[in-house]
Amino acid sequence: MRTFDLDIYTPFGHYLSDKIESLSVQSEKYTLGILPDHAPLITTITICEIVIVENGNRQKYATSGGVMKVEKNHVELLLESIESQDEIDLDRAEAAKERAENRLLQTDLEPLKVTASRLALERAINRIKIKKDLD
Repeated sequence: MRTFDLDIYTPFGHYLSDKIESLSVQSEKYTLGILPDHAPLITTITICEIVIVENGNRQKYATSGGVMKVEKNHVELLLESIESQDEIDLDRAEAAKERAENRLLQTDLEPLKVTASRLALERAINRIKIKKDLD
């Protein structure tokens, strides 16, 4: 099976370095599938599920967004955060979802806090969905 190199970085450092068969991420407009010999590309990544196929095994991760660079069979993901299905704490994600929903019910919320609460809700829903796919 043909592979390409993947490196994932977060503000906390190098998260993952591996040879993989495929990668699926969500940009602002498209779901992107990356295979060996993909054309060069730089794009932003939204809050989404990342799917990595390595040795025929699909691994799912939750991310809160970032940037992807593809060139010469090498992909770099510079992400705000990333969690594998195993790393996601379902109780914590559900509590974050409830907090965000409660904040959005407030009528006197400043526009910036509305945006922050919507993003928090979207991140929590993404994490819950990915974790529940595991069960």
